[in-house]
Order: sequence, then structure tokens, then C-alpha cells
Amino acid sequence: MARMKPTLKENKPKKLLVIRLSAIGDVAMTVPVLWSVVKHNPDVRVTFVSQSFARDIVSQIPGIQFYEADTKNRHKGFWGIFKLFRELKNLDRFDAVADLHNVIRSRVIGVLFRIGGIRYEVIDKGRKEKKQLCSVKNKKLVELKPTTERYADVFRHLNLVVSSDFDYLFDEARLPDDISAYLGYKSGTWIGVAPFAKHKGKIYPLNLMEAVVSRLAANKSYKIVLIGGRNFEKELLEEWAKKYTNTFSVAGKYSILNELKIISNLDVLISMDSANMHLASLVNTPVVSIWGATHRFAGFYGWKQNADNTVEVELSCRPCSVYGNKPCFRKDYACLNRITPEMIISKVNSVVDRYGRI
Repeated sequence: MARMKPTLKENKPKKLLVIRLSAIGDVAMTVPVLWSVVKHNPDVRVTFVSQSFARDIVSQIPGIQFYEADTKNRHKGFWGIFKLFRELKNLDRFDAVADLHNVIRSRVIGVLFRIGGIRYEVIDKGRKEKKQLCSVKNKKLVELKPTTERYADVFRHLNLVVSSDFDYLFDEARLPDDISAYLGYKSGTWIGVAPFAKHKGKIYPLNLMEAVVSRLAANKSYKIVLIGGRNFEKELLEEWAKKYTNTFSVAGKYSILNELKIISNLDVLISMDSANMHLASLVNTPVVSIWGATHRFAGFYGWKQNADNTVEVELSCRPCSVYGNKPCFRKDYACLNRITPEMIISKVNSVVDRYGRI
């Protein structure tokens, strides 16, 4: 969809609707930009619409109003999205809509607002460049614009000031009493392990990750905190926690806000190319990130994370996917299976060196 460029005579909006309906990692990447918009444009009132999980994330930014999109029930399907549009239209007299998602649902809302004379700006996801980056033939392995900058461009097109001066939401937050009772009070080195991602092409083999956890847990000065979701993830991580000393699972136990607080207390987080990398970036926690079918050049690297802390193997076919959802054409997922536990532990050592070697 072609973007309608604002003219020089257009003023910046006073009431702005921002749309990003999913997913957790993508919403987390909006935070540095939203924080900057609010800080540098104090006369602009921002309403952020997303699913319920996003409330804990964006509500940490002073001045953001949150509106829940119930895309699984009340706002499901076309008529549900139309209902969401009507609710948003009645919520406030918005001057502009910033679409940070650029999918059918968000575009329907944006176009409906534009029909009513409201300015509508939509993110350029750079799909063509990403396709070339992931091409098997004629691959162009170049670093693309970060997603945060693509978000920022949407606001700049609305004549808003956006900078890159965001550091973090909070640093080593105080843990609620029930979490402290479980994990204990902070002492020594806390290492987080978040071994899951949405797609297979981004998940380090779990038997190898268990070997990493085993090696880390053998160091008595380390506390290992396992992070994941519900169901299978929770069951597996609880098994690991029972098997290894100094190891605790918080999978599926706490709200996103409390997970953010836990992650802020970690000295380092081992993570896939997943939401946890982005959550850690918001609370000043360094990440040792593991990359398989995907690549940080696609623009999804953690905010202000050190690129030296990535773990990956160089293959001519990498990356083969933007999101890790394509089957491995080699059939062996060499991009992940060739990463050894020792490679990951070495990166962890480089981050926590001041606490001693494994």
C-alpha cells in the first residue's frame, strides 16, 4: 500500500493511535521508539492498541494509554476488526494513525480511519530486501535497517521527533516477595536460559541446551534461571530444574512484568532469536544470543545489545528465513547443530568473566 506523504504544512498530531497487534518481541521493540516519542513530543497523547500481553510492557512508559485488542474473541475476524475500529473511533478524536504492524488487520483499521480523513502512516517492513537476504541464490548478505528504525520512520513521517537515546526501562528491579522466596535474594551470578522460540529454525537442539545448563549448574557460584512458556516448555524446564543443582524454573509462573523484573536481575541471559532477547534489552541485561536459520542482519537484533555476544556458524545458506519458519533445505539444520555447548559457554564466560570461569 502506498504511503501518503505529509506536506510541510501539516502539523504533527496531538492525538496519536499506534497499532502493533502482535507479537511479544515485536511489541518489545516498539518501546525504545515509543519512549522517545513521548519524551520528545510531550504535547502528543499516544494510545497504543495491542493484545493484553502488551499492557505490562508498554505501560512502563509514562504517558502511554493502552487499549486492548481481543483478537481471539471480541475482535476476531473481519467484523471483529471493524468492531475494534468503531471502539477506537469512539475512544478519542485521533489526528493520525501509526501502523507499526502492516498486516491485513492493522491495514483495515488504518484505511477506515483514512477514509474518515485521518492521517495514516504504515511501516515499510523492507520485505524485498529481506527476501534477497534470505535467498538461496544471489544472496545479498548485508545488514538491513533495524526494525526499531523502521518504527521510528513511521513517526518521523508524522513530523514527530524521535531519537535513539533510550537506555532501559529499569535496572535490577526489586523482586516481589513471593519470587524472592523462590529464587532467593540476589547474590553471586545469575544466568538466565530461555531455550525456546516460535519456530524450529530458531531453537537450539534441546539436548545440547541441557548440556549447557548442566555445565553452568556445576559452578556453585552460579544460579541458573530457566525461562519459558506454559505446557511443554514449563514441563521440560521444571524437569531440568529438578535434575540440576542451583537451577530454578520460572516458566509459566509469573506475569510479563514480573518476568521483566526477574530478567533485570540476571547478569546474562542465554536466548534464541526470540522475545526474551528483546525483553532483556529493555532492562539492561546482556544477552548471549543463538542464531540458526535467521540472522541479526534482518533487523531484529536486541536494542543496544553487543553483536560480539552472538553465537552462530557461518554457512552460505544462512539466513534462509526471516522468522525461522521455513523447513531446512539441507535437511540437517547445520546452522544450529554445528553450534557446540562450548561455544555458548565461552560467550557466557566473556560476559561474566569478573565472576570467574566455568
